[in-house]
Amino acid sequence: MSDITGTLTVKFDAVQVSEKFKKRELVLTIGDQYPQTVLFQLTQDKCVLLDNYKEGDDIKVYYNLRGRRYEKDNKVSYFNSIEIWKIERVGATTETTVSEAQATPSGQEDSLPF
Repeated sequence: MSDITGTLTVKFDAVQVSEKFKKRELVLTIGDQYPQTVLFQLTQDKCVLLDNYKEGDDIKVYYNLRGRRYEKDNKVSYFNSIEIWKIERVGATTETTVSEAQATPSGQEDSLPF
């Protein structure tokens, strides 16, 4: 488990990859002197975690680095993914969980003054 803070640069819609698998990707820009744009993904019920954030927001993501071996026609390949399991707004005192994200409809702003 790791975490990193950056700016949400690109926010993609969720994609139903197969009947049992859904994913959503985002690009986070990290670093000041030599900025990097890194692709992260959310899967299954975690896809809704991104609903309450917009491009340009500074966020902290908690992620797991995943790797897989894939073999087809006697050719072996390896794939990596960076899978988010929690998102926090930078400077916020609370975290976004799946239940909170589902409780607030997408596109609606929180009416709290802070």
